[in-house]
Amino acid sequence: MFQKILVATDGSRLSKKAVQGALSLASQNGAEVVALTVVPRYPTSFLDGAMTYSPEEVARTERRWADDARTVLDGVAKAGEAMGVKVKTATISSDHVADALMRAAKRYKSDLIVMASHGRKGLKRLLLGSETQHVLTHCGLPVLVLR
Repeated sequence: MFQKILVATDGSRLSKKAVQGALSLASQNGAEVVALTVVPRYPTSFLDGAMTYSPEEVARTERRWADDARTVLDGVAKAGEAMGVKVKTATISSDHVADALMRAAKRYKSDLIVMASHGRKGLKRLLLGSETQHVLTHCGLPVLVLR
């Protein structure tokens, strides 16, 4: 069946369900899991929602986001260990979550992507369409979407 499962997580309640689903599937099939968090870059334009912060404050904010991602991924690795599943973790910095996720799937030679039906995107997700929908329509791999 599937040997390498890429699971996207942002630490939200729904993405935690996707992680549990991916780990369970991997445990049942002897597969490896790659847990991925895509960390956004700080917006550089007022039109993108940027506030006028100093470069130091922007760097501090981006470091905090990266630290939060590391905490989420460490939790996935521990959960995998408890289930006897080998878990690799990866963080990618990108403003284009779906594209970064698909590139990572190719890079890690994944044969399945597991993700939540939606994550923390708020109004932007409603206006621009979901990252999950983008992956479903543009990815050549099987995608398991969990709610």
